[in-house]
Amino acid sequence: MTKTVLVTGATSGFGRATVERFAGAGWRVIACGRRAERLDALVAAIGASRVHPCAFDVRDEGAMRAAIAALPEGFRDVDVLVNNAGLALGTAPAQRADLAQWKQMIDTNVTALATLTHILLPKLIERRGAIVNVSSVAATYPYVGGNVYGGTKAFVAQLSLGLRSDLHGTGVRVTSIEPGLAETEFTLVRTGGDQAASDTLYAGTHPITGEDIAETIWWVANLPPHLNVNRLEVMPVSQSFAGFQIHRAK
Repeated sequence: MTKTVLVTGATSGFGRATVERFAGAGWRVIACGRRAERLDALVAAIGASRVHPCAFDVRDEGAMRAAIAALPEGFRDVDVLVNNAGLALGTAPAQRADLAQWKQMIDTNVTALATLTHILLPKLIERRGAIVNVSSVAATYPYVGGNVYGGTKAFVAQLSLGLRSDLHGTGVRVTSIEPGLAETEFTLVRTGGDQAASDTLYAGTHPITGEDIAETIWWVANLPPHLNVNRLEVMPVSQSFAGFQIHRAK
């Protein structure tokens, strides 16, 4: 039986790679994202029988609900939800941060994820499906400038645990995947398109790729139905843990 996965943030990075991984293995994929032209390119490359595009901003609840309600017959039975859409904006410490950026991160990383999950829960329970939430190591390890971004990803990790508890007995599996340093469009978005900053961050690091996380999501989604990975933290070998900060009075 052909299964169906819905992937948010499907136009780049982890999301696009996940669409390609699942579709390449014969799954039907609902690819969601803001940039319709990129979704159309995915459909052209993979085929309309495998990929159904849903172009909307996840912060627009009305557009989200309309897109889900309009899913064609072959794509309505969602077996796996991959909540991948999310972003970081700005690198300033909290006292100099842009409040509008904080609100956009909360709207995208928290509110939209919770809304889509709530919409799809009845179908996922019916299908004894799976939810894969893409969090971040920033959910656990703070760093200067991480502030609200880290807070939103901590919400994703904690919601995943809460869903596991609430969905006990339904057969629905829930996983929080928490990547570390990954080279996608993430830093370009965070810095407002500063390519030099992105290049500097990743130089010589051999970071995680979109394909690495797509393969991880694929593995989690295809485990035997009696197994659940609660949370999975993934870092490149070149990244590890730093010490605490200490301020010394002068």
